[in-house]
Amino acid sequence: MKKIAVVGSMSMDFVVTTDEKPGNGETVFGNSFQTSFGGKGANQAVAAQRLGGEVKMFGCVGDDSFGADIIKNLAAQGVNVEYVERVPQVASGSAHITLFQGDNSIIVVPSANNQMTPNKLNAEMKEALMTSDLVMLQHEIPQETIEAIVDFCYEQQIDTILNPAPARALSREIIEKVTYLTPNEHECQLIFPDKKVSEVIKTYPNKLIITLGSKGALFYDGKEEVLVKSFKVTPTDTTGAGDTFNGALAVGILNGFGLASSIRYANLAASISVQKFGAQGGMPTMAEMKESDFFEEEWHVE
Repeated sequence: MKKIAVVGSMSMDFVVTTDEKPGNGETVFGNSFQTSFGGKGANQAVAAQRLGGEVKMFGCVGDDSFGADIIKNLAAQGVNVEYVERVPQVASGSAHITLFQGDNSIIVVPSANNQMTPNKLNAEMKEALMTSDLVMLQHEIPQETIEAIVDFCYEQQIDTILNPAPARALSREIIEKVTYLTPNEHECQLIFPDKKVSEVIKTYPNKLIITLGSKGALFYDGKEEVLVKSFKVTPTDTTGAGDTFNGALAVGILNGFGLASSIRYANLAASISVQKFGAQGGMPTMAEMKESDFFEEEWHVE
């Protein structure tokens, strides 16, 4: 089984569905309210674990009931939570999600996730990272922590996937050091301002993978642009689709599927995930992937 370390955020999601989005100063009625588990780090950990990865989670939650529930949920999914720290007198992270016409808008409150500072990269954490085949990161913990971990992994020749979401600027040094960078279109524009997509992906062949929502994902294989098309489904809730994609991508890469095939695998996982409610609620297991009409024989996970 391939070993994956996920360093990132964990949160509780508070989800409202509505047929009408309020304007400034306006109150409208919603259709439903639910809580679910989220945070990009936790989501990607669950996605990879369900698809056959052996995942360790690194990060911080609050010393509150939500923090206890977050840890309990990850452990129930099979994720190793030995390196999840509970921070006293700090609230757990939260995301406040509005579902409207099959899409979502999200406000993230990092809280305890901001406590994942560079000093957490101590000897114990370094030793744990060095036993991993791949390290996954996102942008819901401090940037200086991400940079410290990318530097360490680069020095130790550990592969990394950086999902630069939410969007913020990235140094060219970090882009050069990560193994895979997986922005969506909006994030790509912010990271590479005033540059065309075709120009950017040629600069980073087999590294830069731009997710395009319902259109699929785009990368440059060293010879040509490759658009890996998505699988057409009717979405119920798109929350967590990108995280499912990244978790599945990690599993595909570590199992030697090849980049294009790994992206197809990730697209299939994401297409299954959006047909159910909640960031983690729809993330498929390997058995569910195999039940799909689109599953390919080459996708054998060790």
